[in-house]
Amino acid sequence: MAKNRGAIVAVALVAAAGFGLAAAKFGGGDDKVLRVANQKGQVKSMMIASGVLKDAPYTVEWSEFPAAQPLLEAVGGGAADLGLAADAPFIFAYQSGSPVKAIGIQAPAAQAGEALAILVKNGSPVRSVQDLVGKSVAATRGSIGHHLLLQALERAHIPADRVRVTFLPPGDAKAAFDSGAIDAWSTWTPYTNVAIKEGARAVVDAKDYGLPIYIDIAHAESIGPKRALLADFLQREAKAVQWARAHPDEFAQVLAKETGLPLDIARASFDRNNRMAQPIDGKIVAHEQAITQRFQRAGLTDGKRPVADAFDASFSKGG
Repeated sequence: MAKNRGAIVAVALVAAAGFGLAAAKFGGGDDKVLRVANQKGQVKSMMIASGVLKDAPYTVEWSEFPAAQPLLEAVGGGAADLGLAADAPFIFAYQSGSPVKAIGIQAPAAQAGEALAILVKNGSPVRSVQDLVGKSVAATRGSIGHHLLLQALERAHIPADRVRVTFLPPGDAKAAFDSGAIDAWSTWTPYTNVAIKEGARAVVDAKDYGLPIYIDIAHAESIGPKRALLADFLQREAKAVQWARAHPDEFAQVLAKETGLPLDIARASFDRNNRMAQPIDGKIVAHEQAITQRFQRAGLTDGKRPVADAFDASFSKGG
């Protein structure tokens, strides 16, 4: 247990250092450097393992983050040009006023179980969504875990305020979950992988709700001067995604090395987060509109920014 928990903490600890390094090394005008914010090693590991960046005519500077919220703060703040995050935190950041744009989409290749779930301890009396009423649930504000909790309560016709939500980043949520300070934890892979291996069980599984899509998110002011770099990176990333699907064991080995996660956890992370690139279309915009409305109903955002304006589909068209 301690080893697995230590691996998660190690992933979290590199975030602040990576953020500062990216901001310090580079200003916004260099067209030979692309600053990419990376979450839990996923994109960087795929790009390294597949070798797709070997002949890139520019330098990629990576910064590491444990969750989407700090990653989006880096992209929205201009410390990174690009980053991959899930649908809910992207639209939450956008509706909060962040200058970000969606330029690429990756959708789940399959509805994998326990990729995103509300977890409880194995001995917990909680067996259903209804049992969460009056209980404390940890989630990262605006995250896919937070959104899953809202979805589950909505489907069960339970008002959101009937559950006590404790907003914590993944490392702190893990510690609270382990200590029993919270009753449940709504989180995603690889955190689900570690917790389930340690004896947790899923009381709500996102495969029953539709797994989130993942979005390549650019800082709005980087799109003009770095369009060619961003377009090239997205093409290489799509190749890396295809490569990882064909070579999951090799990818898992690199992911384990990059993140410090045990190999079995890294492989489970791939199995539960297997994605494929797809174009931005009306269905994607409607998907984000539904998430915006769910956050609105929970009083978390006013939803005033037009959702369609959050997307730049020109990259999908080769522009």
